Amino acid sequence: MKKIEAIIKPFKLDEVKEALHEVGLQGMTVLEAKGFGRQRGHTELYRGAEYVVDFLPKLKVEVVVADSQLEAALEAVSSAAQTGKIGDGKIFVSDVSEVVRIRTGETGDQAI
Repeated sequence: MKKIEAIIKPFKLDEVKEALHEVGLQGMTVLEAKGFGRQRGHTELYRGAEYVVDFLPKLKVEVVVADSQLEAALEAVSSAAQTGKIGDGKIFVSDVSEVVRIRTGETGDQAI
C-alpha cells in the first residue's frame, strides 16, 4: 500500500476529488496548510504599504491506495491539480506497512 500526500492550490480541490473518484478511490483526508516553495511567497500592496506574504494558503490531500491503484491515482491528482503556473504544488508517495479499520478490525487492502 502507498500513501499519497499532495500539496495543491485550494481552488483545485473539487477537481482533484472528482478525478480520484473517477479512478475508483472513495476516501481522502484534506488539511488546510500554509507554506512556500521556490517562489518564497509574494509581495502585496495594502493601503499603500507593501508587505511580503511568506506563507501561501495550500491544501494537503492524503489518500492511501493499493499498489495496483498508485499510477492511476498519481495521474489523476497530477492532471487535476495542474494549472501550469508556479506554486501548483507537489506530490509525495510513501510506503504504508499496515492499515486497520477501527470499526470492523479489517486490515490491509480490505481496510482501505
